[in-house]
Amino acid sequence: MILPIGIVSTILVLYKWWKDIILEATKEKCFTKVVKKGLRISMAVIILSETMFFVSFFWSFFKAWLFPVHIFNDFSTVSRISWPPSDIVPLDPWSIPFLNTIILLLSGCTITWSHYSLINHDIKSTSKLLGYTIILGFIFSVFQIIEYCHIDFAFKETGEKAIYSSNFYMLTGFHGLHVIIGTLFLLVCWFRSRNGQLLPDCHIGFECAVWYWHFVDVIWLLLFFFVYLVSS
Repeated sequence: MILPIGIVSTILVLYKWWKDIILEATKEKCFTKVVKKGLRISMAVIILSETMFFVSFFWSFFKAWLFPVHIFNDFSTVSRISWPPSDIVPLDPWSIPFLNTIILLLSGCTITWSHYSLINHDIKSTSKLLGYTIILGFIFSVFQIIEYCHIDFAFKETGEKAIYSSNFYMLTGFHGLHVIIGTLFLLVCWFRSRNGQLLPDCHIGFECAVWYWHFVDVIWLLLFFFVYLVSS
């Protein structure tokens, strides 16, 4: 129950934030050079904080992977276990995970191309390529759900399986949530581009969305390489 409430609350906060930002940019004309610089710094700080957020989970994952031990209930006995645990069947990295990697890499190309088109006054291509990126982000999320439906281990495992499953679901789950947020971010930019609100010399919101999407791409590449490919 807590998770749906958290997701809805996050979406409402994002909606209110984006609404105020768009109002300030379009009607109140408040976006001076100082304001734009402040927004860029704020976005950089947000991405940095999100990076440290994922660092904590990667730290837990590497600790469990490189030093796989199981501590029993009384904390008096520690036994070394295999990695992945013997009763865990890891996902084939060359199936859905690899397909999702291609999808996100392709989306990184389309969003960069879209940004380049905007800078070069090609508004039509900007909107079209931005739409392609949103579709790719949606497809990624759908494949992630399909992947979860075919995993033979749950989040609430016990014993040795819990070490692997909790790390796996926390990393991939939070990344999936960031993809959804990034897709919503791009969707707002797409509507703005359709309404003529993205200009070649004034598109700070779109620029921040591009940064965020590339951040999501990089996190996934690390996930695919370490979680799906190497450690399995």
